Amino acid sequence: MRYIADTTEFQIEEPTIVTLGKFDGRHRGHQKLLLTMQELKSSLGYPTAIFTFGTPPLSMMSGQPQTVITTNLERRANMEKMGVDYLVEYPFSEETRRMKPEDFVKDILAGRMQAKVIVVGPDCSFGYKGAGDARLLKQLEETLGYRLHVIEKEKDHLRDISSTYIREELEKGNVEKANALLGEPYAVHGEVVHGNHIGTSILGFPTANLLPPSIKRLPRFGVYVSRVLVDGTYYRGVTNIGRKPTVEGRNPVGVETYIFDMHQDLYGKVIEVQLLAFDRPEQKFSSLEELKQRIEMDKVFAADYFERHPEIQVKR
Repeated sequence: MRYIADTTEFQIEEPTIVTLGKFDGRHRGHQKLLLTMQELKSSLGYPTAIFTFGTPPLSMMSGQPQTVITTNLERRANMEKMGVDYLVEYPFSEETRRMKPEDFVKDILAGRMQAKVIVVGPDCSFGYKGAGDARLLKQLEETLGYRLHVIEKEKDHLRDISSTYIREELEKGNVEKANALLGEPYAVHGEVVHGNHIGTSILGFPTANLLPPSIKRLPRFGVYVSRVLVDGTYYRGVTNIGRKPTVEGRNPVGVETYIFDMHQDLYGKVIEVQLLAFDRPEQKFSSLEELKQRIEMDKVFAADYFERHPEIQVKR
């Protein structure tokens, strides 16, 4: 995949099949768009290209950082998995915000991205105040020489599947519902860092610590059954998300995972922690010994979950 970021001065040198959007979470609606693009690529031979922004527009307009289900690094990995050929992360500036919708289609989609096919959902919006929509794309179709495909939204019962819907479920700790909407497990990627070593030195079992960026939308603080990808192998895990209230001191929000059957040093490795089911809320225990006993119960809960779900691929 060719990745283009932090520049407005780019030019794709071949005709493409283009879609646009935030692509936060790569949920089932996004996957429907991307699969349609792959089908069109097979029949037409054009590579696929995604237009998105490097920074969420709402962050720039409101002055407040907006959290995302997938960070830019995670989004890039997701798009590579889906076989996308070009990913454009365009800088969002005041000039970009004020761009007329017609100019956006002409100069960027048809111009810099050489769109010969544009694939969007019925509620797509772009340009100044989001005034551009599928109707405008249809109006400009003949003039700019592309073909438009409008793909109906994917639904969960009567509700549209969206990043907002998924955030609501994550906030409640409903990762199983969020995963059903995503079409894949909610995940946190990151490099394993040194924590306070409570796991090894006091509790008796090592843990892998990730410190996700503040922009990452985390679910309800608590303990989850997890699946951990390390060097191409999936392992069973128990993951705590939160501030470790039993441990003294001001602890940053972290993702700490006990990995079953893991004996290697993971410091400095990039791993992926996928959340599968909610176990319990994060809580403060009266002692580390009480915490240790509760974690042993969490491990039993996770082991039982994997016994009940043998279809989940993990090292056993």
